[in-house]
Parts: sequence; structure tokens; C-alpha cells
Amino acid sequence: MTETAAGIRIRPLDELDISAIVAIDEAISGRYRPEVWERRISYYLRRAPEASLVAEVDGKVSGFMLGEVRSGEFGLEEPTGWIEVLGVDPAQRGKALGRKMAEGMLEHFRSHGAHSVRTLVDEEREDILTFFSSLGFEPAGLRPFVKHLEDRRPG
Repeated sequence: MTETAAGIRIRPLDELDISAIVAIDEAISGRYRPEVWERRISYYLRRAPEASLVAEVDGKVSGFMLGEVRSGEFGLEEPTGWIEVLGVDPAQRGKALGRKMAEGMLEHFRSHGAHSVRTLVDEEREDILTFFSSLGFEPAGLRPFVKHLEDRRPG
């Protein structure tokens, strides 16, 4: 898709990227969750295989960004780009991988009729807030609400 300087390449996500994404997630979160990523990646590959991207550094997957264009979410009828999740290998940070993936994803969203892009960010994740702010994202009028459910399973 996009070849950049310093051996960095941005390309569409592929099912063969699952193990690399699992490793990146484990490096970030400290948890090994292959079943989570198999399910998520399968979803995005079925819905919009060219929308989600990975960043390779010298041929090794070092970052990923998953998203798609959807309509009708939360009463928003117009096509809207959604960036759902991103991750960059901590050893590869500082190479603008996130920015390069975001640029590719934003261009994909534009080409598929989206006039806006949304994401949700945990207010405690200052690094993610700073990243999206640097891309021109700003707080929106949508406000997330949550209700925690009690575990009512017997036992």
C-alpha cells in the first residue's frame, strides 16, 4: 500500500498478521489473548478487509489499526469512519507508525464517503488522548454511558 522511508510499510491487515498482533498486545497489556484477536481480526476482515491496517518495520508487523466505515451508529445516519483499536510495539514507538496508519485509514474513510471519523478514548490514557489530538481529533457531543452488571450466574 504505502512504502515510506526507514523500511516502514503501511498495508492492509491480513489474517496472517494475527500472531504479530497478539504479540504486540501482549507487549502493551501484559496479557496473552490470541482468542480475542482472532475474533476481532476475523470481524474486520469480513466487514471491510481493506480498511484496517498494519505497519511493518523492516518486514515485521510492528503496529496495527482496526476500523471501518459504518452508518446508523448511535443515531448518526451519515457514513462515519470509526477507529476501534490501535497498537504499536513499544520497541518501535517514536517512528510515527500510528500517524502513518491513521493517514492511510483516514484516506480510506474519505474514499468510502465518510465526512467524519470517531473513536473512543479512555480519559486516563493521556498518551492516546495526545495522539488523537495531534491528528486533529477533538471531544465530541456523544457521551459514553456505562452500567456494570452483576454476575448472577449460579455458583
